[in-house]
Amino acid sequence: MSDTRERPLSIAMLALGGQGGGVLTGWLVETAEANGYIAQSTYVAGVAQRTGATVYCVEMFPRESARVAGRLPVFTPYPIPGDVDLVIAGEMAETGRAIEKGFVTPNITTLIASSHRVYSMPEKEALGDGIMDLARVAEVADKASKQFVCFDMQQAADDSGSIISSVLLGAIAASGALPFSRDAFEETIRRTGKAIDTNLRGFAAGHDGVATPPAAPDDPIIKAVPAGANGERLAQRIRDELPEAVREVALHGALRALDYQDSKYADEYLDRLSAFAGVDADGHGYALTTEVARQLALQMCYEDTIRVADLKIRSERFERIRQQVNAGSDKPVRIVEYVHPRIEEFCDTLPTFLATPILRSSALRKGLSPLFRKGRNITTTSISGFLLLYLVSRLRPLRRFTYRYGTQRKHINDWLDRVTAAAVDDYDYGLAVAQCIEIVRGYGETYERGLARYRATVDPNKGGRSADAVRRLHRAALADEKGVVFEEALASTGVGS
Repeated sequence: MSDTRERPLSIAMLALGGQGGGVLTGWLVETAEANGYIAQSTYVAGVAQRTGATVYCVEMFPRESARVAGRLPVFTPYPIPGDVDLVIAGEMAETGRAIEKGFVTPNITTLIASSHRVYSMPEKEALGDGIMDLARVAEVADKASKQFVCFDMQQAADDSGSIISSVLLGAIAASGALPFSRDAFEETIRRTGKAIDTNLRGFAAGHDGVATPPAAPDDPIIKAVPAGANGERLAQRIRDELPEAVREVALHGALRALDYQDSKYADEYLDRLSAFAGVDADGHGYALTTEVARQLALQMCYEDTIRVADLKIRSERFERIRQQVNAGSDKPVRIVEYVHPRIEEFCDTLPTFLATPILRSSALRKGLSPLFRKGRNITTTSISGFLLLYLVSRLRPLRRFTYRYGTQRKHINDWLDRVTAAAVDDYDYGLAVAQCIEIVRGYGETYERGLARYRATVDPNKGGRSADAVRRLHRAALADEKGVVFEEALASTGVGS
């Protein structure tokens, strides 16, 4: 394939650790050099803790064009904004960052991105919902690029037993953004001599994902139903009892409750939601019920020591960590957890009749406090560490008898009553009250602080006298951990705290 160019063909790739960005870069360079091009690759490493990806830059120029011009091309060590032909994003948030960096240009850039997410530390640390709006990112990406190719390439990699870099290579080949045939890319994979069959399967999955994108199921909740009788039963109940607008969110909530506790707990979630849907006004598209479905699942599946222990010993977590550190199955991995439970978290896990006297007695709290002054390191990959966390996670059947379960249940019932009462007077007001429950999260001091701010937000005698007032206080409550902004906002209502 001939190509006469006046400037190098420029590629920018934003890849996270463990996604094989270096491998994909090598494949691109080797394919170019094997097909009559001069190529160069560079990279700038991203910072730690997932606040930014490694940026790879690949440039290529036809040898024949260089011969005719009588000089070698001048390559850049970093992608030049406004002059990038192909942008590859290994995760959806990196798509947004590529656009912010100016790498994506209309009528020039083909943008290839995986739609899956790997949440960054700022997203995880946000007091409220800090998750990036992916729909907005996709909308901007489509407008900002000449061609936008996007699907869940990590899932395609998992389904094919491959790695995401090979799926990305297949998507690149199918997009037509580079002047090389499918055979040329596949031959490069074969020349490497490493995991040839696995990488070819991933390549085919990526190529097919662009050529024949998967059709959406007729029933949007089908894709979320896991195998097993409970999943199917919950899905059927949702179809029978809830309006279509609520079903997808409700199913995710029910499955979360099932994973968190048991099938009875999932049914309790749906009981509450069905009762609420019965008083919602369909003229609003069941927006209130949908919001209640989302927030109710989060409140019912609160984080306690039992849940934390359960998540830390799951096999998929160990596998994810192995992938993140590029450790093969033959390499040992040591995982050390730092835990610092306070007396409040300890009491949350106790039966109500034991926790109540401890929390109410300053003498008992003082006497027990030395046990909770220092944090501890637990090696999860050791027999003793794993066994300790396993035993804590096995307390799940006893959760219904714990102090935190009882207080959380009362708190949820109070919230639902408030939402119902508010919606009777003003639908938008009820929606605001439903949304602001996200202020309440975590455990110990974090939970108590969030609960106090939530109550002040929805209390008509303090702040919450209208939808606008509730939303303003809601934003203020999540603005800073110390609550300075919230106290100022509360005082500005003219009522005070």
